[in-house]
Amino acid sequence: MKRLIIISITIIMFFFKSSATTNNQKGFYDLEIESINGEIIKLKDYRDKVILIVNTASYCGFTKQYEDLQELWDKYKSKGLIVLGIPSDSFNQEKKTNSEVKEFCEVNFEINFPLTTITEVKGRDAHEIFKWAENNFGKSAIPKWNFHKILINKKGNVVGTYASFTKPTSNKIINKIEEIL
Repeated sequence: MKRLIIISITIIMFFFKSSATTNNQKGFYDLEIESINGEIIKLKDYRDKVILIVNTASYCGFTKQYEDLQELWDKYKSKGLIVLGIPSDSFNQEKKTNSEVKEFCEVNFEINFPLTTITEVKGRDAHEIFKWAENNFGKSAIPKWNFHKILINKKGNVVGTYASFTKPTSNKIINKIEEIL
């Protein structure tokens, strides 16, 4: 009988220990990032949307992908797609100021989807969006180069990552976007 009581108390202790332990990791919708205009973008405002996150750069061989990103935005925004461009100098190919990036995007590509401030996307100083993506999807979420794409479903989960060589308007990406919209 005494042994049964000790076992029961031990089980109860483990039960309370595990329920008292908290997971301090933020969810996708808990995150925020500054827009290129200086306002805070609260990702919770994108709840129930499909989000394509792309780290961009003005001086990259893939910069023409801005055209495809704008095409995706134009075609699918009314159906619930958010294209979120995150300019980054992590690979030393971005302009020096947010105003230069904004002007470059508007003048050369007529970009009107959301853009953020110039942001670190890899390493220790990466923005928490990229740290979150890595923690929740693995190393394939870490940008290896500019125009790396991370696709987030309506529940705030990473459902795919796409290398720089994969065009935003590729069948691979479009089919996945249409599937989860």
